[in-house]
Amino acid sequence: MGTFELQGKTALVTGVSGGLGRAMAIGLAEAGADIVAVSYSDASETMKAIEKLGRRTAFIQADLGKHEELDGVVSQAIEAFGGIDILVNNAGIIRRTPAAQHSWEDWQAVLDLNLNTVFYLCQQVGRHMIERGSGKIINIASMLTFQGGINVPGYTASKHAVAGITKALANEWASKGVQVNAIAPGYMETDNTAQIRADQNRFQSISERIPAGRWGTPEDLKGPIVFLASSASDYVNGHVLCVDGGWLVR
Repeated sequence: MGTFELQGKTALVTGVSGGLGRAMAIGLAEAGADIVAVSYSDASETMKAIEKLGRRTAFIQADLGKHEELDGVVSQAIEAFGGIDILVNNAGIIRRTPAAQHSWEDWQAVLDLNLNTVFYLCQQVGRHMIERGSGKIINIASMLTFQGGINVPGYTASKHAVAGITKALANEWASKGVQVNAIAPGYMETDNTAQIRADQNRFQSISERIPAGRWGTPEDLKGPIVFLASSASDYVNGHVLCVDGGWLVR
């Protein structure tokens, strides 16, 4: 098997109904992985695209922001294809309100899904991977892992924390054959950024700062996710890979 090939591997990917999650799941399938997809909303289009590639798929519907619905997700995923080789913690939400008016309900909802669920799935899948002596965990961070953002205090806090969890788990699990890393997407053309892109002044100011000269697309994450999921990254631990068109170095 080639360095970047994933034949015989199973990936558990959350938040696959569209956007970045759909693209990453399809990218992993294109490299040969079978996919266990977890989503609260309909993911049939994603599943069809994966099956078209000749890969096996299984779908688990769950509201990952609710702890009671998390129980059983990992065991169902393991049961589907006999094990989990790759975990991609992609599911997340954002709530845009000024910090002074940011409701406790919004804060809690964002932290529950973007942080607590990420740790829970890392922990549950990590135990399984440690027992097997190998595995790849990829968390999805953000440019707001490094910056403060505007009107998104909960999201910023959660994405800073994702980097911390990634590094902490990498310290503990690298010696056990489990690589834990993260991807920090830049400004991407997805539903999460629709509000920003609708503001022409802000859209232009952001676009002018990106050295690549364009916003990213979900497909821009296919290569990075395959790299971190494959044996090509066996000596990469606790790294946050920025896929941002050069935004952070401007």
